[in-house]
Amino acid sequence: MSTSDQDQSVDTPIPAPDAGTTAEVEAEADAADEAKAEADVEGADEAEGEAEDRRLTPRQARRLRIALSSVGMVAMAVVLGLRIASRSSVLVVGVYGLALILCGIVIELSRNGRTRLGSWLLAVGLVAAIGSDWLLIP
Repeated sequence: MSTSDQDQSVDTPIPAPDAGTTAEVEAEADAADEAKAEADVEGADEAEGEAEDRRLTPRQARRLRIALSSVGMVAMAVVLGLRIASRSSVLVVGVYGLALILCGIVIELSRNGRTRLGSWLLAVGLVAAIGSDWLLIP
């Protein structure tokens, strides 16, 4: 390649022998560049739409459920300790003990790939534990 070939843009079309004047060729090249720029903008919009539609992979979902269950387990253990310190009752130990067991079951379900079932079980179980504490334990 000579130096004059390197000076030309890669996207600049090489004029054909019957292409006309240099101004016409440059106008066509500018139109082609504008069309390419518009296509790039549309491609970027589609890429942003795809980024918004991304979902968690199964492995990420399992790890998220395991992390949420672990946090729930730690929270239930802290609440159990506080509730036993204020009033020791078999009902307190039963409610929060079952919540701890539930969190452990959800962790195992998540490890085995049953993340949806684990999510529903965790949500319903923790709401039931908090509701029963509020309703049953004076």
